[in-house]
Amino acid sequence: MGVDQNYIDWVMDLLEPVGNVTNKAMFGGHGIFEDQIMFALVSKEPALYFKVDDSNREIYEKAGSLRYRPMPYFSVPADILEDQDQLHDWAKKSIEVARATSKSKRK
Repeated sequence: MGVDQNYIDWVMDLLEPVGNVTNKAMFGGHGIFEDQIMFALVSKEPALYFKVDDSNREIYEKAGSLRYRPMPYFSVPADILEDQDQLHDWAKKSIEVARATSKSKRK
């Protein structure tokens, strides 16, 4: 069974202001993309995860976020989901991380 479509729709509504955000079903969950670069995913539970690297990992760890192993994605805490400004800041940083990762893979 896949991810709850109502949850996907809710997440997409929340993330719409951060850019050209789209999603597609992948690996039993959904990948979330900004301009065709994956920066987030929604797992079956359902839960939202943002892409993380050394530049933003500490904030997730301090918030008690869980890693989506073995991938470099960490869960977005409920209090962040409820605060649109913070959510958008976290999403934008994850988009930056995803772009940097994408550029390094192309080299």
